Amino acid sequence: MIEDKKKYKSFHNIPPREYMYFPKGTIELGKTGQFSRLEIKHLLISIIVLTFAFSFALTKNNIIQAYSYGFNLYNFILGFEKAFLGVVIAFFCHEISHKFVAQKYHLWSEYRMYSKGLILAALLGFFTPIVFAAPGAVMFRGKVRLFEMGRIALAGPLANIIISIITFYLYIFVFFESATLNIIFGFICLINAVLATFNLIPFRSFDGYKIYIWNANIWIISFLFSIILLINIITRF
Repeated sequence: MIEDKKKYKSFHNIPPREYMYFPKGTIELGKTGQFSRLEIKHLLISIIVLTFAFSFALTKNNIIQAYSYGFNLYNFILGFEKAFLGVVIAFFCHEISHKFVAQKYHLWSEYRMYSKGLILAALLGFFTPIVFAAPGAVMFRGKVRLFEMGRIALAGPLANIIISIITFYLYIFVFFESATLNIIFGFICLINAVLATFNLIPFRSFDGYKIYIWNANIWIISFLFSIILLINIITRF
């Protein structure tokens, strides 16, 4: 494979599953923050599917709970709004943080959805009150050094941790008298903390594993901090 930090002329060594996602022809290095049409399409599909999945699961309108409680359209609409904000802020910011840091290091970087993961999330959300989401990931290509890979991996969970801390503060001290805003910020806070902690688990292909092999101390600090944050949020709620 002939590649450098600016231009790729051969896809010979790219795995087949990823190869099918690349645009045909030579890939030019884009500016930081640049999105392709294909990437925007994959992001929108992922956001829509995850929003519906969480809406059914969190409002007791999934098949299992609706059988006992009945389908409540009003609750579903309210839940849809909260789920949309939560998914956009948590999922989108997580993936875009990966992308922007990768682009900072002059790597080709775009988000690609994982169809089977989205289908699983949709089915779980529709039939059960539990959603396991593996919607996709940010792909990047280029000569990646270990510290670059570690920082790219850290960017996503770190964005979620920062958002969770900010919304936790708003939940406790600012919007405690507003039931609607309190619920919205509480949900955003919780989903960001969960996403950060989950991604920091040091399983292969997870962000946590990439951070660990780059710098074990940074992984320990970030993972423990996310766990402590999550426990405090759950206890408070």
